[in-house]
Amino acid sequence: MIGTGLAVYVDYGATVNRFACRFVSNSTKFSSPLFICGTEMSLKVYIAGELVDKADAKVSVFDHGFLYGDGVFEGIRVYNGRVFLMDEHIERLYESALAIRLEIPLSPAEMTEAVNKTVAANGITEGYVRLVISRGAGTLGLDIRRTSDPQVIIIADTISLYPPEMYRDGLKVVTASTIRNHAGALSPRIKSLNYLNNILAKIEATDTGCIEALMLNAQGEVAECTGDNIFIVKDGVLKTPPPEAGILEGITRGAVMGLARQAGLTVQEVAMVRHDIYIADECFLTGTAAEVIPVVDLDGRKIGSGTPGPVTKDLLERFQTLKTGG
Repeated sequence: MIGTGLAVYVDYGATVNRFACRFVSNSTKFSSPLFICGTEMSLKVYIAGELVDKADAKVSVFDHGFLYGDGVFEGIRVYNGRVFLMDEHIERLYESALAIRLEIPLSPAEMTEAVNKTVAANGITEGYVRLVISRGAGTLGLDIRRTSDPQVIIIADTISLYPPEMYRDGLKVVTASTIRNHAGALSPRIKSLNYLNNILAKIEATDTGCIEALMLNAQGEVAECTGDNIFIVKDGVLKTPPPEAGILEGITRGAVMGLARQAGLTVQEVAMVRHDIYIADECFLTGTAAEVIPVVDLDGRKIGSGTPGPVTKDLLERFQTLKTGG
């Protein structure tokens, strides 16, 4: 029986072609597992209730998700062919949609099935799912009553946010002058399509040669980074900003807090300022795409020893075990 296996990317200069590799046999007839590669395979995208080639995955230019960033999304990881913490992500997706009065045309059970079908159709065993719900097409105006047919779009593909050496050596982060959205203006609990706040801070980071930026809230307190939650370790206590600091309560953040408590660590959600990070023993970030990644420098100041610390390493190892179902 032939099953879909890995997806291989072959780079010819500026052109990247996606090829399908199909597992053929692991029997004694062959000296090693045999894969056949070479047939070009188009990425399949779920849209309007169907799986279509990515070139055919299109939305209207009048969709309010495109015109105004009016919609919500989730990012979910796939490990060993298993969608990781799917229930938690689906629950947050529907809560975000409810908060902006966006009615999703699928039930949570149907959404879960659609995600699994999209992952399977693309042969993803290690990858990332981007789940997007847009308001739908409407008029050139903000009135949601003049929109119709909310769109459900699911993309499943491979991802590599940071190079492997950064998990070994740690990140250097810079504080952005762009502050985190005020919670009274846009609730950080809504994972909305409008990510301009984060993008502006990310631009500041890349302009200084860093990959990630720390964002403060209007009170000057530590909120989060552009795509990740932040933790510090001080005197054996794990600390992270509370929800009222203006953070998105990350799914990975919650998982890591649970792992830390299982390891016997005291975990505190407390208001912090940059000074607390400067004098911390350790620092790391968590996120769906980033997983758990050490931070060794903030604003040119070495954090702790300047290398990933023992608590960070232990939690990273525990997370690796959790994600693989160990």
